[in-house]
Amino acid sequence: MLSLRFTLRIGVPLAMLAGIAFVSGQSTEGSDPGPAPPELAALPPLPATDSGEPADGRVLGVIPDNKIVPAAAAHQPLTTRGKFNLAFKDSIDPFTFASAGFYAGISQWHHDDAAYGLGAGGYSKRFAAAYGDQIIGNYFTEAMFPALLHQDPRYFRKGTGGKWARLEYALSRTLITRTDSGRSSFNYSEVFGNAAAAGVSTLYYPASERGIGEVGEKFGVQMAGDAFFNVLMEFWPDMRRKFLHREH
Repeated sequence: MLSLRFTLRIGVPLAMLAGIAFVSGQSTEGSDPGPAPPELAALPPLPATDSGEPADGRVLGVIPDNKIVPAAAAHQPLTTRGKFNLAFKDSIDPFTFASAGFYAGISQWHHDDAAYGLGAGGYSKRFAAAYGDQIIGNYFTEAMFPALLHQDPRYFRKGTGGKWARLEYALSRTLITRTDSGRSSFNYSEVFGNAAAAGVSTLYYPASERGIGEVGEKFGVQMAGDAFFNVLMEFWPDMRRKFLHREH
């Protein structure tokens, strides 16, 4: 039987993906009607930067968009410092604390990780574990592995084309990314980073959560969650224009 944590973190987000694509329609970004994949551009890359420019501020008004690179933007790689800055900003964002608190509450309500107990003490332990998952995951996937492997941890929006092509593109970004030079590459940072984070979690979760199955579930949860957020980052500008009638 699937755990509630698995259902909430994987089943619900994945069930929402097709809906996001449908409500977003097939609108395009800007006046350029054709796709603009920067990884195929012949132009020389811009100098490396310590920080990316946020596209919209916050997705849905609450989720930080530090990782978004707008469609057709000239490729400007992040420096190692920029990658660590990205992980730091994502880790201290209020949304990160709020989501950790939410999952801690769900875990306590469902009596997951029973060794933590109940009451305020049990909740604080669950919150610390959930927040630790996010911090460790952020630093592994956005800073450490990208710096070592010279990969870019940001999400480069496609922004044009049919909704299903864009949905496929967004989902594929968990396995395909860009190198610092702008070329496409297998997303070792995402896969190895999430696998390492799931492994490290055995150091602070109860013994009942340290088995291979539990570690594999944590890895799957994080990969699916990242895929969901990729889709959200891809279609958010379309959703904002359609429902909020805002271009910027």
